[in-house]
Amino acid sequence: MAASPSIPTPELQLTTEKQTDQVVVHGTGRINASTADYLQSTIRLLIHQNKRVVLDLTGVEYIDSSGLGALVSIYLAAGRAECLLEVANPRPRVRDLFKLTKLAALFDTRTENYFGDF
Repeated sequence: MAASPSIPTPELQLTTEKQTDQVVVHGTGRINASTADYLQSTIRLLIHQNKRVVLDLTGVEYIDSSGLGALVSIYLAAGRAECLLEVANPRPRVRDLFKLTKLAALFDTRTENYFGDF
């Protein structure tokens, strides 16, 4: 299926791709104080409509503390909505940040192809 673009912000662009059993959100840019609300509003809409949401961070080069807070908030909201939120393909710098902040286990980051069955 073709990706459908969402409204981009100058620092963060999110595109969504609906698949049979999940929706994939591709992020490009930076998740920081000025983009955290945009990320949250986009993902929160999707977690109430899907059982599985994959946040693909391949194109995300930077996350600050506001971005981490937004990710935790989204993760908790997904749990309450009985939706599985997965973080996929973080760059080494972002993966190191998750490890440093002890969030790596929470997000259960995946680096393999998330389009297949698990």
